[in-house]
Amino acid sequence: MIAQIAVATTVGVLGWAYLALLKPPPPKVCGSPGGPPVTSPRIQLSDGRYLSYKEEGIAKEKAKYKIIIVHGFDSSKDLKLPISQDLIQELQIYLLQYDRAGYGESDPHPKRSVKSEAFDIEELADKLQLGPKFYALGLSMGAYPLWSCLKYIPHRLAGVALVVPFVNYWWSCYPAKLSKEALGKMLPQDQRTFRIVHYAPWLVHWWMNQKWFRALSITEGNMAIFSPPDLEIVKQLSGAPSPGQEKVRQQGEFECLYRDMIIAFGNWDFAPTEITNPFPNNEGSVHLWQGHDDRIIPRELNRYLAEKLPWTQYHEVPNAGHLLIYNASFCETILRKLLTS
Repeated sequence: MIAQIAVATTVGVLGWAYLALLKPPPPKVCGSPGGPPVTSPRIQLSDGRYLSYKEEGIAKEKAKYKIIIVHGFDSSKDLKLPISQDLIQELQIYLLQYDRAGYGESDPHPKRSVKSEAFDIEELADKLQLGPKFYALGLSMGAYPLWSCLKYIPHRLAGVALVVPFVNYWWSCYPAKLSKEALGKMLPQDQRTFRIVHYAPWLVHWWMNQKWFRALSITEGNMAIFSPPDLEIVKQLSGAPSPGQEKVRQQGEFECLYRDMIIAFGNWDFAPTEITNPFPNNEGSVHLWQGHDDRIIPRELNRYLAEKLPWTQYHEVPNAGHLLIYNASFCETILRKLLTS
């Protein structure tokens, strides 16, 4: 009897711990009872989910170039890049930004994966009638959906720009010593967080909300992750807050931030070096942009990828950090290279 009581008590405690500490709360889905309102245009995907989007630039029916911009971690379709109207008019550019699953006003995706990110982009393009091919630009964490596009839907791409692209320290293509040294350059709290995300994803909700240890530096506003060039840009951006930033996490941090990390740092079905050249006849180009002074993405790892993928054009920008695209001159250069090279 005592043993049975002990077992029942243990099970009860574990059940309470799971519900109270480990299991994330249900998302507050936009448009659902008690959830945030829907304020942006959305398309419905074949699985019933909705993706929220924003269109800018030249009307797509008249545009010469159609670009889908994929936002990064803790961001949304409302991110404001310094793209001048003069450049938009000169090159006749149509811009499409969207909230990735769980962010902003796009529905969460419980079965979200690296692969599903690519097919969300493809279906978004089809629903909005962008035509057989489109350009894509991914920022930081928003670059991993573009690695997926290069793997699974290369026939839909006219050109790709991976800007300060995310790296997974556990990609099989990296030499163990290289990835270990690169991870070792991160802040200790970020090293711990990335390892927990990779090895124990079921602990992520608890880890990101516990108070005993410091978790992810970027979510707590630790400015040590920024290089001097980044700090200058942060100072400039602080005077003009991004509209819509308050909506980024409104459906729940697990469905946007935590699930994003779990997928990105998880075990992939492929490594970027296994991707074949999507433009064997030079009908398009793939560009990888890396800030030399980036403290968030180790340049050594993206250099390695570029060396192993000779069909990519690698640009390491001196005196630039993780926020290099918010420099208007760099932003224009990135777009011109994507569209005209």
